[in-house]
Amino acid sequence: MQSPLAILNTLCWHLDEGFPVEESYFNNAVEIHAHETPMTAVPGDDTLPRALIVDDEKEVADAYALRLRGVCAVETVYDGADALSRIDEQSYDLVLLDRHMPGLSGDEVLERLAARAFTGRVIMVTAIDPGFDVLDMPFDDYLCKPLEREDLRTAVTQQCQILGYELLGEYFSAESTRSVLEAELQSDALAENEKYQQLSQRATHLRNRARRLLPDADALFDAFDAVGREGR
Repeated sequence: MQSPLAILNTLCWHLDEGFPVEESYFNNAVEIHAHETPMTAVPGDDTLPRALIVDDEKEVADAYALRLRGVCAVETVYDGADALSRIDEQSYDLVLLDRHMPGLSGDEVLERLAARAFTGRVIMVTAIDPGFDVLDMPFDDYLCKPLEREDLRTAVTQQCQILGYELLGEYFSAESTRSVLEAELQSDALAENEKYQQLSQRATHLRNRARRLLPDADALFDAFDAVGREGR
């Protein structure tokens, strides 16, 4: 009898090769494997980047979640409307988005994310071959199905690093302002200033996001903190 992990590896190989997989087979494999280890990480976990996988093919979305274990804290949804609702409720660093879905398509979800100024990265993961229409689409990477496990993991890691360094730059800017104000002003005055409080909260938020996105974040924070900005 095959082990649960062997069953899931066989399933992922079928998906990589573009072979059809019966949903009952997939669900049985996941149910067996779930008794040993959770299929997805907790999305509120601050030790890993947070990813949302959006694909109307449940077996594909859940297989991608399995492949990203240890890389991201992953949640899956199976239509565009649920994706937007989930993004309203949770903070995600990365969205993996299928284009061709019933109801709200991936292209429409992408447009709405751009209109909402979504602060994460978006990877299109789709069977639709790209044409000139992609020139006007605000995604960050485009992966064509079927997709190898390591290609998926590498692309996700790359986008997390890009976002992490972008947020790190924003954090350094906010934190340098906060540190010089704290050096010059009394704590009572700082506590009463609304703009300073907003800046402080933003700096803390950016630091937490950068830490979960970048493995070397703490070393970068230490180097930044070691710079004397207050004069002598």
